Amino acid sequence: MRGRDELWNKKWRVFEKRAKLFRYIPFVDFVMLAGSMATGKINEQSDFDVILGVKRGRVFTAWFLSSFMFQLRGWREHPGVNKSNRVAMAHLATPGGYELTPPYDAYWENLYRRIVPAMGNETLIEEFFRTNLWMNPPREYKRDEKYLGSATSGVKMFLEFLLGGKLGNFAENILKKMLVKRLENPEKLGDRKSTRLNSSHIPLSRMPSSA
Repeated sequence: MRGRDELWNKKWRVFEKRAKLFRYIPFVDFVMLAGSMATGKINEQSDFDVILGVKRGRVFTAWFLSSFMFQLRGWREHPGVNKSNRVAMAHLATPGGYELTPPYDAYWENLYRRIVPAMGNETLIEEFFRTNLWMNPPREYKRDEKYLGSATSGVKMFLEFLLGGKLGNFAENILKKMLVKRLENPEKLGDRKSTRLNSSHIPLSRMPSSA
């Protein structure tokens, strides 16, 4: 147990440095750490599965820019490649799309109770947990000692202003078509083959209950 705790802390220090990149990516409201880092079932090859809360009308833009920026730094997770300490954009959602879609089971209950709110707007993080009423009892948000603070910066505010009007709307529509085309292959959706992408919710992956 001690060895696993030491490994978790070691990986957290890596994640803490890499997560700071989100402060420069427009339209990301908050970042939460899920997957094996949340459940504690980690090993040296574990990656960083993140849930991103993003602004309404910019979910596809946030997905693209997050993937692009982490790809540039060599920190983005890719299937079939060494994923140790790589960041995987596992789930993106806007207000109104925070609730996990069924089915719900013990795995998801355990995961959502252990998700680590890492940085960003705490009011929206609180709303995220309030929305997921399928948890019984519902989880109440309390700031963790690992909380890294704000997810904003001057650069981010400028980019949000630049991409907040008609130019941003145009880019959002193009990027939506790009992602839908990319996910036309059902194998890329795992056990979410029937998932319908929309402007408030992009479930890019859903780990099986046996994970």
